[in-house]
Amino acid sequence: MATDAPPPSKEEHRLPSAEEFSEVQNSADFGELRRSFRSFAFPLTIAFVLWYLLYVLLSNYAGGFMGTRLFGNINVALVFGLAQFVTTFLIAWWYSRHAAAQLDPKAEAIKSRMEGDA
Repeated sequence: MATDAPPPSKEEHRLPSAEEFSEVQNSADFGELRRSFRSFAFPLTIAFVLWYLLYVLLSNYAGGFMGTRLFGNINVALVFGLAQFVTTFLIAWWYSRHAAAQLDPKAEAIKSRMEGDA
């Protein structure tokens, strides 16, 4: 029984060296990819954390306001709580669209260059 690995097929790619990873990390293309990610993710993360903290603070310190009935047994606290879920899913959907349109093509181009496809 042989333990040798089969020769690489044409579909397999070469593995970049540590030096190549360092070069790519310092490249303008990778910097642009990182900026595209950060310019989307950081502001949205900050906004969502502030939105969540607003909900928590209002729940703790504005009980009268949060207990205000809007209609039937539905109050402001319930609406804000459900809005947390809605905004979570909206942000995930928005990020997936952003990643597909802006991040994935840049990342794929960098990956292809590193693996020797381009």
